[in-house]
Amino acid sequence: MNITITGKEVKATDAIKDYAEKKLTRIEKYFGEENIDVTVTIKKENATTEIAEMYVSAKGTSYKAVTEDKDLYASIDKDIDILEGQIRKTKAKKEKMMKDSSIKQMNINGIEEEKPVEDEVIKSISYELKPISVEDAKLKLNERKGNIFYTFVNVDTGKVNVIFKLKDSNNYGLVEPEA
Repeated sequence: MNITITGKEVKATDAIKDYAEKKLTRIEKYFGEENIDVTVTIKKENATTEIAEMYVSAKGTSYKAVTEDKDLYASIDKDIDILEGQIRKTKAKKEKMMKDSSIKQMNINGIEEEKPVEDEVIKSISYELKPISVEDAKLKLNERKGNIFYTFVNVDTGKVNVIFKLKDSNNYGLVEPEA
């Protein structure tokens, strides 16, 4: 891990450097043997506020945290917590992407291929059958865009009928039982 600590309007003492290096070991565990570049900048904004900025660059990804506090050590702790959260979030996203892409790859290679469902009832629609006239059934069918038939109880015969659109889309067909 390459750590650069600089102070603006504040001297970066050995105690501050040691503290920052000790805390940065929490971040090092996420990258293993990778080369990590860390830049820490400490500065004093006014008499009571001290700011710690941390930039971490590893594996082509950069992370940044900037916090202010009355105590510089507390500001460094907050930065470490923020950076750790960012790194965990990024790592989780990458792992999810890798998992999803490997599952897709398995499907492409035919290892886990699903067969299409055939000869099964895959959708069921139910609605109340009310006695209505053939003309009212035509209106109901036209109300239901995308449907090509409508089942109803014919008010004249008392039997279940089906009205359907013909291929010319201008006319209708009627299915009536004989018995």
